[in-house]
Amino acid sequence: MEYKDYYKILGVDRNASADEIKKAYRKLALKYHPDRNPGDKAAEEKFKEINEAYQVLSDPEKRAKYDRFSTTYQHWQATGGQAPFDWGAWGATPGGVRVEFRDLDDLLGGIGGFSEFFRNLFGGMGGMDFEAAAGGARAATRQTRRPRRRAYEQPIAITLHEAYHGSTRHIAVNGRRLEVKIPPGARTGTRIRLPEALHLPDGSKADLYLVVEVMPDPRFDLQGHDLHTEATIDLYTAVLGGEVTIPTPGGDVILTVKPGTQPGQIYRLRGRGMPHLKNPHRRGDLYVHIKVVLPKNLTPRERELFTELARLHRSRR
Repeated sequence: MEYKDYYKILGVDRNASADEIKKAYRKLALKYHPDRNPGDKAAEEKFKEINEAYQVLSDPEKRAKYDRFSTTYQHWQATGGQAPFDWGAWGATPGGVRVEFRDLDDLLGGIGGFSEFFRNLFGGMGGMDFEAAAGGARAATRQTRRPRRRAYEQPIAITLHEAYHGSTRHIAVNGRRLEVKIPPGARTGTRIRLPEALHLPDGSKADLYLVVEVMPDPRFDLQGHDLHTEATIDLYTAVLGGEVTIPTPGGDVILTVKPGTQPGQIYRLRGRGMPHLKNPHRRGDLYVHIKVVLPKNLTPRERELFTELARLHRSRR
């Protein structure tokens, strides 16, 4: 089985901070996102690999386990790797139950899943109901307690546009085509339940939870329900004021820039941020960070005017 170097996949150092990992992920996710590479299977596989690496390295517990595993695995390699590597010591789930469900990717043909390496290290899809997976042992000792149905989690990546407006996705599960509604206001970590969507090889059924991952957007930085974006204006608009067109997920709006606006100044557009999941009519705000572009390659006349302006300004002090 191929060892996955998640740090190398994201292009970060093993001591990288959480912010450095997130920044590297955002950059790569934008580059290889399926929306930017329609029909490119290589980019799609790279995107899945990047997402898997981020799923591990962005989670402190998963990252700690992966780091411990890597040390052990590298030691095993250094000693020649003569004896079979003991995967059981790493893929065991709570209670000593090992998850073996290698055809989940086949059942979820319309979504795509984690690599074999991930499943061996973390045990299945990471969202399994281990109490139910343990079988009837616990249920036998608790006759009055109804056993919970097994459940699996699968990440699903959506764009910020989809998170803002809501969307519909079609996925293939057990050869069936299911329509999944993603509600407006869905955020990273939002779980969408598909009851009894999975028909397992043993004849039983299991719930499937789609765990939303809102992908980075090149125009907006999402912070809670608020959005942050940049607007570039020229020197004359900054000094004299004027109107600037600002793109928002809900459509373009006109921002009135006040005279004397400074570089880095922030304008707040109320209600132009992301909708709340439980109340889509309620929205966060959009913060516009102003960048001022200074003129280059001045003509002699322009230089003369700027010189006169500077003289007048200094004489007022």
